[in-house]
Amino acid sequence: MTSEPQRLQYLEAMGLTAWVSRYVLPNARSTPACDWELPEAAPEADHGERLHALLEEAREQPAAPRPEAPAQERAVRPPRPGKARAALLGDIPTSPEPDSGAETAGPAAQAPGEALRFAFQVACLEGRWLLVLPGEQAPGRPQLMLLANLLRAAGIDSPLPVFQDFRWPLQEGLPVHEPLEEAREGLKAFIAGASRRGWAPRRLLMFGQDDILGRVLSFEAGHCPLFDLPAWQAPSLSELSTNADAKRALLPQLLELGEAWRDAAGEVPDER
Repeated sequence: MTSEPQRLQYLEAMGLTAWVSRYVLPNARSTPACDWELPEAAPEADHGERLHALLEEAREQPAAPRPEAPAQERAVRPPRPGKARAALLGDIPTSPEPDSGAETAGPAAQAPGEALRFAFQVACLEGRWLLVLPGEQAPGRPQLMLLANLLRAAGIDSPLPVFQDFRWPLQEGLPVHEPLEEAREGLKAFIAGASRRGWAPRRLLMFGQDDILGRVLSFEAGHCPLFDLPAWQAPSLSELSTNADAKRALLPQLLELGEAWRDAAGEVPDER
């Protein structure tokens, strides 16, 4: 049983002031005991929600500086996994300063690098096909009309979803040790967090090309290993809007996409 001094210490540690009577009055009634109502424990967030929360926190506020660890501890500390998530919270350990008395055979510190920089617009068609448009500028009305017509030509008669932008890095000034890995982790966290809005991607369609984004997504023979999804890439909407030959060359691929869309939905194409 917890003694009264211990109880007062616990209350003090919690920041609660306890008032204790010094005297017992004759014939005074005992102080009634109080039942404390414990708050319900919040449900544990899943992996995608935790990662998305890190991204949102990094968007809204700068990372708090972390106190520098002693030189001896920093010299032997192994690299942590998930550097992108740690960097978002300012939890990457600083590189140890060179010690004149340290042995050359000791572990070498990796100097912070430069973050990869890319931006794109993304939407999810009916929550199952990712539509990616590389670039910082949101698609205008002509581009959206062209995209709707291309999907309609493929037999996909669905309203276009709202596009939103994604930019990397999310915050300037954070240390970067593995730029490609950290960019991939950040992008995966963003898509995982979008599952709360009903996104369950089964295929990735990208209109346009960006060298850095291409490295991050790393398409391989119609497959995106980053998300483990079938992938399809076409010229940009701007090029398609001015190049009739590019649109004609795209038509057979659009028909294949329409078949994949109907197969995944269990639909039977209309015979007209």
